[in-house]
Amino acid sequence: MADDAALRRCLMWLAVVVMVVGFYTHSFKKMMVTYFIGLGGIAGILLPDWEFFDREISKWTQPVCVDDINRSDVLRPGSSRFRFYPVRTVIYVLVYSFGLYKWWTYVRQ
Repeated sequence: MADDAALRRCLMWLAVVVMVVGFYTHSFKKMMVTYFIGLGGIAGILLPDWEFFDREISKWTQPVCVDDINRSDVLRPGSSRFRFYPVRTVIYVLVYSFGLYKWWTYVRQ
């Protein structure tokens, strides 16, 4: 990861959330579940191979060539890290919403 600042910020916010969960629930087990789910969520957003996934979803089953990465029509000026693909966005929203719902129901018990 070229810019570690985003990872550091996410880990600091995760530490805050873990402490808040521990303070309100008085449960070390719920703190650990929150920590590991948070690490999984952070890893799912910040650590994927974006050259591989930053394409149309129909091409995810095919390997990435260096020519595909360096093509000028693929790269747009500005931020090339997060391109908007509706199907990928829907998949991320569904997976993370379900995970957040399950975590919230566990913590509230």
